[in-house]
Amino acid sequence: MNQLTPVDVKAFGKVGVLLGGRSAEREVSLMSGTGVLAALRSKGVDAHPFDTAERSLAELAAEKFDRVFIALHGRYGEDGSLQGALELLGIPYTGSGVMASSVGMDKITTKIVWLAAGLPTPNYAVLDANSDLAKVAADLGLPLIVKPPHEGSTIGITKVNATEEFKAAYDIAAALDHSVLAEEFVTGREFTVAMLGGGADARALPIVEIIAPAGNYDYQNKYFTDDVKYVCPAVLPDALSAEMQRIAVAAYRALGCQGWGRVDVLLRERDQKPFLLEVNTSPGMTGHSLVPMAARATGISYEDLCVEILRTACLKMKG
Repeated sequence: MNQLTPVDVKAFGKVGVLLGGRSAEREVSLMSGTGVLAALRSKGVDAHPFDTAERSLAELAAEKFDRVFIALHGRYGEDGSLQGALELLGIPYTGSGVMASSVGMDKITTKIVWLAAGLPTPNYAVLDANSDLAKVAADLGLPLIVKPPHEGSTIGITKVNATEEFKAAYDIAAALDHSVLAEEFVTGREFTVAMLGGGADARALPIVEIIAPAGNYDYQNKYFTDDVKYVCPAVLPDALSAEMQRIAVAAYRALGCQGWGRVDVLLRERDQKPFLLEVNTSPGMTGHSLVPMAARATGISYEDLCVEILRTACLKMKG
């Protein structure tokens, strides 16, 4: 059921939609930001695009935005660096603050926090140039997943089916990041849980199941084909659906996330146990994106979702 707080959009003042940026996900961010900009304008918001790759922080300050909607993905937009700059400039912004954004962007640190909180996540190893890859493969088992821990949108991820493939997979990830994450491969169904709010008020939207061709939910399939199938609400027993939402909310809160986000979950086939994969603190808002899909299942339109996210824009550092 649509339960959004009524707002006077004129009270938002001049709004900047931050999009593009310098990360490997620039193309997706431009699509997200363009959609958000059009949605906000359709609701009467005085919204303006601002590409952080083409314009400086000095120009951002000079625009005198009353608040900004962050539609950036990946480094320099989702990782806490921009959030810190906005805090210094005193510009309220959407989504999580500096710490939650930084931790959420680092899949290794995210795992450490989740495990400390007693939350389930696949076994893993942190790799460098001196790692014994054969031993890691033996410890985690094959197949396994290798990924750069600070990238998103499945960029740089490789599924390793045999030990002799491990080095090439490591090299792909290492070219993108200073550390590399090797992760146990969980065979089963893939889901995502969209989140709104923060702290005690954080709530999960209906679960989305992702059914990719041959299980390959890669960058191309995510954004540029219609081959991936989505089921929302996901078809699950009520108790399992509630448990998946419970751990997703706990995972989101454990990192201190605010405003909105998305938690990816794998459901192990052999015992129907859910495992937390990662959190997205600035999810996609494209035509293929999952947070708008989950919102629609509760009667929230894309346009109203954008307004609701913008409503929660604020500075996170007190004093």
